[in-house]
Amino acid sequence: MSEEEVLNEFRAAGALLEGHFILSSGRRSAAYLQCARVLMSADRAERLCGALAEKVKTKLGATTDLVFSPAMGGVVVGYEMGRQLEVPAIFFERVDGEFVLRRGFEIEPATRCLMVEDVVTTGLSSRECIAAARKAGADVVGGCCLVDRSGGKADIGVPLISLTALDIPTYAADAIPAALSAIPAVKPGSRGLK
Repeated sequence: MSEEEVLNEFRAAGALLEGHFILSSGRRSAAYLQCARVLMSADRAERLCGALAEKVKTKLGATTDLVFSPAMGGVVVGYEMGRQLEVPAIFFERVDGEFVLRRGFEIEPATRCLMVEDVVTTGLSSRECIAAARKAGADVVGGCCLVDRSGGKADIGVPLISLTALDIPTYAADAIPAALSAIPAVKPGSRGLK
């Protein structure tokens, strides 16, 4: 699937937004990819995750026994990637700011795992989720996401495979360009303002 085909899926779902956005990291951006909207269609999720699963199989070359995701954004894409790769899918949730397994989820020691995200911007949530998975006994063989917003610059500590990589500028809250600061900021993600 080409970058343009991926972006067309986001556009068709009304999931490629323009404005002034506060990202989960606290950084600011003029563009936001609302994966919840793009994944609300089972057919679209199947197409996107199917293409990502093929990329993972080709590039990673390692057997995966389990996929795990950080909640909230990674839950749907993680489930669909598990289905595509024919392995179980679990997710980590934040409790008091830390990723933990709940709902009876567990990882057997040395299980070969793939971390699955919807969008990676700085890689912080991915790194935190991978650290929690390793603490739970996982052998994390890699990570994947639908969109790497860092343009390939994010380091999550394992190989990161993305369906598409975009270099969408982000800004510190105290270094926002004038044109962007003239637009009211909104926080469309799953985490509240700090």
